[in-house]
Formats: sequence, C-alpha cells, structure tokens
Amino acid sequence: MRKSIFFFILSLVYCYSCSNSKEETVGTVFRYNEAANITSLDPAFARDQAIIWATNQLFNGLVQMDDQLAICPCIAHSWEISRDGRLYTFHLRTDVLFHTSPAFINSKSRKVIASDFVFSFNRIVDPAIASPGAWIFNNVKQIEGKYNFSATNDSTLSIELKEPFPPFLSLLSMQYCSVVPKEAVLYFGTRFRNNPVGTGPFMLKIWKEGVKLVMLKNPDYFEFENGTRLPHLDAVAITFLADKQAAFLEFIKGNLDFMSGIDPTYKDELLTSSGNLQSKYASKISLITQPYLNTEYLGFMVGRGDLKTMNFGIIDKRVRHAINYAFDRSKMIRYLRNNIGTPGFQGIIPKGLPSFDTTRIFFNYNPEKSRKLLAVAGYPDGHGLPAITLTSTADYLDICKYIQHQVSQLGINLIIEVSPPAAVKEMKAQAKLPFFRASWIADYPDAENYLSLFYSKNFCPRGPNYTHFSNAKFDKLYEQAMLTINDSTRFSLYREMEKVMMDEAPVIILYYDQVLRFIQQNIHGIGNNPMNLLILKRVRKS
Repeated sequence: MRKSIFFFILSLVYCYSCSNSKEETVGTVFRYNEAANITSLDPAFARDQAIIWATNQLFNGLVQMDDQLAICPCIAHSWEISRDGRLYTFHLRTDVLFHTSPAFINSKSRKVIASDFVFSFNRIVDPAIASPGAWIFNNVKQIEGKYNFSATNDSTLSIELKEPFPPFLSLLSMQYCSVVPKEAVLYFGTRFRNNPVGTGPFMLKIWKEGVKLVMLKNPDYFEFENGTRLPHLDAVAITFLADKQAAFLEFIKGNLDFMSGIDPTYKDELLTSSGNLQSKYASKISLITQPYLNTEYLGFMVGRGDLKTMNFGIIDKRVRHAINYAFDRSKMIRYLRNNIGTPGFQGIIPKGLPSFDTTRIFFNYNPEKSRKLLAVAGYPDGHGLPAITLTSTADYLDICKYIQHQVSQLGINLIIEVSPPAAVKEMKAQAKLPFFRASWIADYPDAENYLSLFYSKNFCPRGPNYTHFSNAKFDKLYEQAMLTINDSTRFSLYREMEKVMMDEAPVIILYYDQVLRFIQQNIHGIGNNPMNLLILKRVRKS
C-alpha cells in the first residue's frame, strides 16, 4: 500500500514538474491578467477592451493600425478609393489561412477569400445577431435592403457608401470587422463565442471561463518580420483575478509579464508624485507611457431636456464659462493622478490625434474671470444661483470633490450625487442629467469620433450627443468635413468646429488620459499606441 502511494505521489511530482517546465523553460509564454473578465471571443461582440485585446490576437481584418495610428495593409494588401469617396475596392492577399477547425473538411483549414468578408460584414449588420458594431456600416449603401458589400472575385472586395465618410478606413480596423468563416459560424452556432476560428497570430487552446485562457502560436500566420514568421511568442496565457491588488502582487513577483493602467490601491506604492516609477521598482520593471485617446469631461445638458431635471442657471453659457475657469486642472492632475494625463486646457479632441491643437487654450485657471462672469450673468458671488447637482460614479468622487471645493470659493453650491455606473449611463442616454461626469474613448482614430458628440442629428438616445448641443454653424462645418477627402483641409475644419463648440461650453474638459504599461524587463517589442490596443505578434520574451 505504501509503495503504491509513493509511486502515485512521485508521478504527480513528475507531471507537475514537466508541465511547469514546458511553460517556464520555453520562455515564450506571455502572461497577463484580465480583471474585467472576457464574455465572448466572437469579434462581433468586441465592444470592450477585454474582448478587443483577446480577439486582436485571434482575428484579422482588411486593414490594421500601427502604433502611430496610420492605417496599414493586413489581409488587404492594397486598396483604392474613388474620387467621390464612396467606393472602396480592396485587393486581398492569397496566402491567408483560417485556423484549423473541425468545421472544415478533414478538420483542416482553407484560404480566406473575398466572399468571407461579405459574409462577415453581413453577419455584423444582421439584426438577429444584434452585434453592437452594426453602426459601423450605417453609411454603406443598400440596394433592395441588402448592404452593398460585393466580391468581384476571390481576391477583390468592394464596399459602396451612401455618402463620403473619410474615417471609414479607420472604422474597418476595428475588431468588429474581422473576417470569420461561414463554416465555423454554422458548425458551432452560439458556441462560436468560445470556439473562435480566425486568421490571427494565435489560436485558442483552452478557455476555462473566469479562470484561465490560453492561446497558442499559429504556425501558418501570414505576416513576417525581418524574414521571420510572426508571432515570436509560443503562447499567451490570460488569468482572471478580479482583485486588482492581487494581480499587482502577482506582477511584482514576476508571475505576470504585463500590467496595464494603475489602480488607486497601489498607485502611490508604484509611482512617485510626478508619475515616475518608485526607485525600488526601477531596476525590476519598465514603464511605457503615451497619450491615450480618452477625454475625461463634465457635460452640461444645454438643450431643453427633461424640464423636471433642468437647472436654468447652467443654461446661461456665462455660468458654464465661470465653472470652466474656476478650478486648477494642473493641480488636480498633480495631486489626484500623480501627473498621469494632461490637463484639459484644449478642446474635446484629445492629445494623440493629429488634429489636436497645442497652440490654443480655451479655459485655464482664472478665478477672477469666473467672478466677473457670474456677476455679469446676474449671480454676484454666486448669490441667486440655484444649487447645481453633478452626477458621477464613485470612481471619480475625488475629482468631483476637488472641483466642488474650488467652485465653492466663488459662491457656487455644487452638490455631488454618486450613482452606480449603469444608472449614470442610462440617465445620461435619456437626457435626464443636467450636469454629469463622462469620458469618451475613441472607437477609431479620427477627431470626428469626438466631434460627433455635438452634432445635432446625434441627440441621445439615438446618438451620442448627451448634452443636446445644437449649433447651426457647427452642423454645417461637420457636414462639410464629412465631404472633405483631403486630411489637412478636414483637420482645419475639425479645429474650427471645436472652437465653435468650446465657445458655447457644453462641456468642461478635465484631462486627456495617458496609457500606462508596466512590463517585466525581459519583454521586448510590446509597443504602445494611443488606442491602447494590445498587439502581441511582435513581442519577444528573452
């Protein structure tokens, strides 16, 4: 009996050491934690960062973005756009293979052809699928109810738009637009979410939901770097620790290779007040930073929304200007965010986009100007101004309290109401919040993504204009920009639109966010980009 137990224990130790050595001695398993969990690996539902990061390793589209946000070839090696900006013609590579799958004959694979994109795009707009990415193709021309995606032959795809839309190529770089094979979608049905079949640099091996996800190197991947087939890594392993402090400790112990962003629970432990790594970690890990296409702001309901919730004091733009001038953004970033981010002196367009204008400042800290504006508006030292309620989530309570304190010096009574994120999102979409905290993370790298928040035809709930801002000049410039193919001319129109909007001050820009990436020092080539997209195909682990 004792002998059998001894051999049983010995076998367990042997198996454990073998499995550990396989992952550790290979040295090419890239490990990160996803606290937000992953709910699907179907790119049709890639609406949050957790899913986008995972599907970006498994799938490809026609085009892709580099770290400078330039649109580059991917499965499409080249394309043409008609002079009127409506017809896009893509020429596809002929060496791209889907991952091996039981969905294919003999459980093998096959080449990607143009009709696969026609199927994939029609699937996105199919109401039965209910993909949150269907809006991408709102401007595609329809003929007898069918979207005009067409495959001329196996390597030529065309898409015709109703109206020109210069950011359309950027839209096609989103994960929603990944190519999927019809055979696999039909074979797996609803199980395609956890049986993804794509063309990406990695293939799904194991996904135990909420515990671990493992992707293995795709040996047939079509992209090369300096003559070497990508990816360089052998595998990617994702864990799902919900406790961010526990994940931080795993990273510090070296059990994770990468960590994105920073949580208040360990912010001061890891970073100095100026935003640099604490000296005790500087020799162990590396910090990569870059502007992030995320504008944090406060929004005013400037339209005549729900009259029961209206505050007619903030309908006066002089009051909105006074609040804009009333608090010190630089001090807010320094003390509340350890200098992570850039104070929001400019407009809604964030740092990191080419149309971001560094030369002009709309609102800086000027309490004397605030007092004069309040007096001219009929509220000297805030007298007679109704209390203003600011609705936020608990995550931003420190910033809201900071602003509350600073505006109180001018006699403005700011009340903070903290609500759950889902409730804030719903009330904002229904135009029921007179004053609210919000942020806008770019879906695609074009300033139109931000300026569309103020186009009058985008009033919520049918669009993202949560402030119900309406201005005829702004709308005219917006429509003119959408007909302008030349980038530099369009960017000039964007800046003019931004000036019109900021003069009316439907928002208070708080700050432009920053990407923070912490990596172990044996990780190379991870790159960084203002979209905070995780690209692992070029990563090496020494």
